[in-house]
Amino acid sequence: MERWLIAVGCLLIVAGLALHYAPGLFSWFGRLPGDIRIESGRNRFFFPITSMIIVSVVLSLVLSLFRR
Repeated sequence: MERWLIAVGCLLIVAGLALHYAPGLFSWFGRLPGDIRIESGRNRFFFPITSMIIVSVVLSLVLSLFRR
């Protein structure tokens, strides 16, 4: 269990560094067809349906590869 927690922590650090130093890397997130974005005046509503489906599929594939 400790090794998994260390691995997840390292992955989160790498993802945080990638987001900080390469902000254009994930510029597609939230801008795909099917993502709901409503902006009116001072109110904003954002619900990334399509982006989260893609993230879920990718994570499912990666986790299934690790299980084998």
